Amino acid sequence: MGVTSALVLLAVIWWMTFLIVLPLRVKTQGDLGEIEPGTHAGAPEEHNLKKKALITTAVALVLWVVISGIILSGVISVRDFDWFNRG
Repeated sequence: MGVTSALVLLAVIWWMTFLIVLPLRVKTQGDLGEIEPGTHAGAPEEHNLKKKALITTAVALVLWVVISGIILSGVISVRDFDWFNRG
């Protein structure tokens, strides 16, 4: 795996993790009962975006190390996914 492949893999894992972490522990205006006129009740009041980005980075780095280790060790290869013997 080259440097570019490793960075792309990290970016994909980071964004997938971020989209999973993003809705966790969001306090909406409807939950707090303080709805600002002109906004939706589901609009976030407290989103803690910096904390979620740091958590995402930590989780993504751990996942990236594990997945990269599996790829580089050769435990799983592309040939393992060739179920119809086309490769």
